Amino acid sequence: MQRAIGLDIGGTKIAGGVVDASGAVLCEIVEPTPEDSDGPAVTAVLLDVVERLRAEHDSVAAIGVGAAGIVEWPAGRIVWAPNNAYRDWAVREQLEAATGLPAVIDNDANVAALAEARLGVQRCRDLVLVTVGTGIGGGLVLGGRIYRGPTGRGAELGHIILNPDGPVCGCGNHGCFEAYASGSALTRMGREAAADDPHGLIARLGAEQGEVTGQTVTAAAQQGDAVAEALFGRLGRWLGVGIASLANIFELQAVAVGGGLVDTGDLLLEPARIAAREFAYAPHARAGIPIVAATHRNDAGMIGAALLALENAAGGGVSP
Repeated sequence: MQRAIGLDIGGTKIAGGVVDASGAVLCEIVEPTPEDSDGPAVTAVLLDVVERLRAEHDSVAAIGVGAAGIVEWPAGRIVWAPNNAYRDWAVREQLEAATGLPAVIDNDANVAALAEARLGVQRCRDLVLVTVGTGIGGGLVLGGRIYRGPTGRGAELGHIILNPDGPVCGCGNHGCFEAYASGSALTRMGREAAADDPHGLIARLGAEQGEVTGQTVTAAAQQGDAVAEALFGRLGRWLGVGIASLANIFELQAVAVGGGLVDTGDLLLEPARIAAREFAYAPHARAGIPIVAATHRNDAGMIGAALLALENAAGGGVSP
């Protein structure tokens, strides 16, 4: 069975693994993302990880990379990233020149969505992955293929507008999906709740931790705090509104929800499912879709990048 190296570049860590066509991770290496996370610094780490992985499995056929940010497709150039210093970075060109292997570079959420569509609990050809972390990321797989637009700048799911008069998003716009349904939104709501009730559990936990964060609200909810549980209800409802908007545009077979906050399970997902049903278009004529926790979680980017690399190698190279 053919194997590829999958690399997942995050804001704090770089994960690399040798993955076969079934999605099995045969070996894995994790390194911290360099503090000076510009192109040359990250390239050095990628090449070191690739060399070490090839020393254990010398039969790899290709390299796939998933990275946060805007990735120009099919050139494999990362134009911009929100949490890393690299800009206009020709990743594909550099990896191919240094390793002699064909490489593909894509957005991390795109390749994670591919892994979920091919190997997740809801295997299907039409799926959206929504990742709920500090922000909202996501990827679309339509007709069995990643949808990324003509140059890779499409499918910025976290920045559909839910309310133009809403709170400011990290992107500078107002009322984005991300501004309502992310870890950052939970932090904002938690701080508002702590200010309203300085003797409540959220405020007390925040004082112990030094500040109120989304993790503070999560801890309070897991202790049965009614205010924190209500905040998760609000967060999940907005998540469901955004999912309904996406499902109204595309005829999807499933929605997978990934990211750190999905570890709270039905605390987040059940209000999302209720809202998604409430705002679904023509529910009498269109079937409801399952909203499930993503299967591969932290490994999805690495696995999906490797799968994409294997598919492109089998097809004779990267295609638009």
